[in-house]
Amino acid sequence: MNFEAIVGTIDSLPPLLDTTLIINRLYAEGDENINMNKLIIVLESDVLLCVNILKIVNSPLYSLSQQIVSIRQAVTLLGSQKIYGLALSYSISNIVRANIRPYGVTNTVFNDISHLQSQLVSQWFSKIDKKTAKYLSPLALIMESGKLILAKEIVNAAQIKEFNLALSMSENISQYENDVFGTSSYYVGGLLFEHWNLNPRYVDILKSLDYEYESKTKIDVHVDILDIVRTAINVKEILTEKSIAKASEMVEELGFDVDGFMDTAEEIQMAYIGDSR
Repeated sequence: MNFEAIVGTIDSLPPLLDTTLIINRLYAEGDENINMNKLIIVLESDVLLCVNILKIVNSPLYSLSQQIVSIRQAVTLLGSQKIYGLALSYSISNIVRANIRPYGVTNTVFNDISHLQSQLVSQWFSKIDKKTAKYLSPLALIMESGKLILAKEIVNAAQIKEFNLALSMSENISQYENDVFGTSSYYVGGLLFEHWNLNPRYVDILKSLDYEYESKTKIDVHVDILDIVRTAINVKEILTEKSIAKASEMVEELGFDVDGFMDTAEEIQMAYIGDSR
């Protein structure tokens, strides 16, 4: 389990699903230039993707007041950026199939974590800057993808129990990953996105979450926002009193409204607890 082996694993991965590649090209000019009719036609051409998106948006995680019965309705209600994230998430999960048990959670809970991270970005930061919240929401949904690669390495090495035990005693998830692999799951996520020619800014943001990176000065705020989100919601703590408090300290350091953040985090926490019963 080393960095070179991880890079080799990523390099051997096939391209994203054809539908996702087409969707990614539609977004190449920016969200504001998306042709919504073209997007809907492309989505509707992939039955399995449509079924997956409708299943997710109608799940308790989204708590929508009405049943979503069509992709057009989903795009209208959730916005094109959220749909972009869902399409990418579906494609990634189909290519990088992994047992996430080394991180101490089930695949279902891991999926919940990703959606909750995206929700926290959307609901919290849209009160501060809607454009930034829209931009980061799909990234937050897939920013844990690197853990799928690392989990595969751990399973292949038959080190599940050892990794999980040491992780449970570690205070810093990324630091522990770095001790084991010589890199963090977020940097690996950046390498994944780079391999698939996804948004270069997303690549820079992920690579900058745990390490100094040459483009970091241009994306400091984006990195800080996602750092707060992963502190509040992660594989060890999902919006616990401790994780919300720690994230709130980071919010205060950046000069954002702490009460607004805590209210949003606690609302999402209560909705998730209620849905999990």
